[in-house]
Amino acid sequence: MLRPSTQRYSVTRPLYSEDAFEDEHAKVYRKHKTFLHHVIQYFTCTSERAKNTAISLLPIIGWMKTYSFKEWLLNDILSGVSTGLVAVLQGLAFSLLASIPTWYGLYAAFFPVIMYFFLGTSRHISVGSFPVLSLMVGAVVTRLVPDEGLPANITAFEGLTKEEQRVLVSASLTFLVGLFQLGMGLLQVGFIVMYLSDTLISGFTTAAAVHILISQLKFVLGLTVPGFSGPLSIIYTLESVFTQITSTNIHDLVTSIVVMVMVLGVKEINDRFKSKLKVPIPIEIIMTVIACGVSYAFNFSENHGVDVVGKIPNTFESPIAPSLQVFQMAAVDAFPIAIVGFAVAFAVAKVYSVKHDYVIDGNQELIAFGASNIFGGAFKSLAASTALSRSAVQESTGGKTQVAGLLSAIIVLVVILGIGFLLEPLPKSVLGAVVIVNLKGMLMQVVTVPYLWKKDRPDCIVWVGTCLAAIFLGLDIGLAVGLGLELLTVVFRAQFPHCSVLANISGTDIYRDRKDYVNIYEPEGVKIFRIPSPIFFANIDFFRDKLKDAVGFNPLRILRKRNKAVKKMKKLLKKGELTLTSNGLQATCSMPIEESEDESNMEDLDKPTDYSDLPIQVNWNAELPANIQVPPVNIHSLVLDFSVVSFLDISALKGLKAAIKEFIRINVDVYIVGCDPYIIEKLRNCKFFDDEIKTSIFFLTIHDAMLFINESHPPKTVSGSFQYQHVNGSSTSSCLAIQADMKMEVETDTKPETRF
Repeated sequence: MLRPSTQRYSVTRPLYSEDAFEDEHAKVYRKHKTFLHHVIQYFTCTSERAKNTAISLLPIIGWMKTYSFKEWLLNDILSGVSTGLVAVLQGLAFSLLASIPTWYGLYAAFFPVIMYFFLGTSRHISVGSFPVLSLMVGAVVTRLVPDEGLPANITAFEGLTKEEQRVLVSASLTFLVGLFQLGMGLLQVGFIVMYLSDTLISGFTTAAAVHILISQLKFVLGLTVPGFSGPLSIIYTLESVFTQITSTNIHDLVTSIVVMVMVLGVKEINDRFKSKLKVPIPIEIIMTVIACGVSYAFNFSENHGVDVVGKIPNTFESPIAPSLQVFQMAAVDAFPIAIVGFAVAFAVAKVYSVKHDYVIDGNQELIAFGASNIFGGAFKSLAASTALSRSAVQESTGGKTQVAGLLSAIIVLVVILGIGFLLEPLPKSVLGAVVIVNLKGMLMQVVTVPYLWKKDRPDCIVWVGTCLAAIFLGLDIGLAVGLGLELLTVVFRAQFPHCSVLANISGTDIYRDRKDYVNIYEPEGVKIFRIPSPIFFANIDFFRDKLKDAVGFNPLRILRKRNKAVKKMKKLLKKGELTLTSNGLQATCSMPIEESEDESNMEDLDKPTDYSDLPIQVNWNAELPANIQVPPVNIHSLVLDFSVVSFLDISALKGLKAAIKEFIRINVDVYIVGCDPYIIEKLRNCKFFDDEIKTSIFFLTIHDAMLFINESHPPKTVSGSFQYQHVNGSSTSSCLAIQADMKMEVETDTKPETRF
């Protein structure tokens, strides 16, 4: 690192305004493409473009070319087996959140994985069920097919059992989620995920974890709790749980506690010794096997009333057509599910793409997940995304590509078709315990709240607001509230930026906020005002108010006062009550003149001061005759730093033009520095420049403008003056009437004039 005390640099160059710079350095003319040209180019097909499109839509073509069988295949096999076992268990567990039979969770670990293998761009994420998505699907399922009462009036429900109705709703909703994701991918709107900040996602997933935790209490305690949906559903669920707490099944409770303690303990060991363990201890699988054995040996289901997984069909069910009526009733719910599923998957994929140095495509990821969910929905699968814990297993066990994902799907296939019957005695309380243990990471996100409160309170408000809204109003409404809060914080930051007055660090060309440094010099008669944000319709008034605060006066008020004063002096001259003498203007009235003016025509007061009928030009900072009061202006130049202004809209352009003219009309020179050439070009196109505002006010840097100002207004000047004399009885008061650098010629037969 360079040491500031020893390193110096010196630059010698001309002083540049924007006009001078453009005159000296010719700009390259670039022809901008029209909208029609973009449309034609988009639909033009060439062999090269067709090849690139095929590789883009089928990323497998790209990475399979470079696949190293010797180095990667064994790692992918080990990773696929480990991930497949975890996917089986999580598929069974997360299906409980969706309120559908457990084996349909296995379908989410198979069908979407096959499709993503061909279309996905991430090499490390494990596609399948995700607890938040399963819970959001479950909210729709229980709303359309409640535990108690009649289901929704849907024609496709006729002749189906309640379980089959719920599976139809889940499959149709998954299909619709896929359609939304595929449509967004084809329309190239993958950027939409950028509107979901890490803070919002953190608050939302924490709230989802709370919902999941509460929803699993009925399995852990062995209770029968009806499903609730909508605002305050979590309150109703807790009320139902606590009213039945005396009916807790002790066997379920003890089993759940043992499983949770063991899994949490071994997971801590895995985390602490992950550098020494080649493969994490698969404690969830081990505890599942033990629980199945114990449940089978002691016949938990019949002897102790423990709810178990039950019969798992050893075949795939026939595909079904989605219900259009479910589409209509669940469209509002499907869109946030699609967004959340993609946002979570993209965030996880981005982490691993950075770690392993390859590129992922957001739009292609939308297409991949859209196609995966459409394919899975047709085969009664749950909505698919990814789970961080499962993806971590796939990556940490050596997975290199989606070959590991394909092998994990094969493991799931073996379980479904071959050994699924071994899981039939598995208590659902064990699945509930596994779900709760996997919530640890999401629940621990709450520790970020104190940090956010200290470092960034608007972000903290987004986190807390999103979390509380999602907990009490439901995940869908909570997500909408979070987005609203996030947009409000963006608007707040842009609408009320931290404007500052700059000053010069002595002996340098560096300008910083005058409040932040000791060894700093504020040029006399100059204000340097920085605008640290875009200027648009929402903050132009705030910008103008802050500018007035910075200079210490309202230029429009000053202009009106001056114009009223000039009108009054003209009137006094006309009446002979104010005369020009060799000592200046002299008021001959003996009483102060009342300062009442007709302000009915405000437009005249807002025009530049007209000195045509005055014999001299007035020094407005001096004392004026006839008790005329005009606030002084203590600056002669105003510099606006536009170096961080990225755009101006039409409303802001009009407001800026009005503000600049107000200063120019009270003889304050305005300069704009560091302005983006694109903005200058826009100002030209929008007729910003006229007789009062010239292009010469633009300079490349603050220092260029300051050097120019020092030439025009040297810090030390020789002052000459004329005097106004206001005679009031025997008393006489005098004041400076003409500033330095002026010369006045008075002739006996001609009108006196002032020249600068």
